Amino acid sequence: MQRLFSNFAGGWPGVGLLLLRLLIGAAQLHFGIAGMHAGDPLVSFVVPIICVSTGILLLIGLFTPVAGAMAAVVKTGLGISRFSSHSADPWVFLAVAILAAALAMIGPGAWSIDARRFGRKHIDLSEPRP
Repeated sequence: MQRLFSNFAGGWPGVGLLLLRLLIGAAQLHFGIAGMHAGDPLVSFVVPIICVSTGILLLIGLFTPVAGAMAAVVKTGLGISRFSSHSADPWVFLAVAILAAALAMIGPGAWSIDARRFGRKHIDLSEPRP
């Protein structure tokens, strides 16, 4: 599982990754809840479920590369469909897709469940004290 993550940055870069995760996760939750009122059954059921689930995973920092990649694919598809239908501004969807893809490539940061579960472990080989 370590190969999925480039690093678990701490300090200010870790704070930046946390803020990026919170932004994309909140956007995914918003679009997922708002998408439940669409007319098309596929768009009103499957896409919102994917958006809400990836939003929750990104908020808590669990399986960040997978959730970020799924969010990027779904938002790219929605953005492209908005270009063809001229119904809404597609650039918001494409911006979220680009940010989600970047987060999937960079990793979750130090303040995530992924860092606690899959981060580098310190092994102490010294003699135990009695």
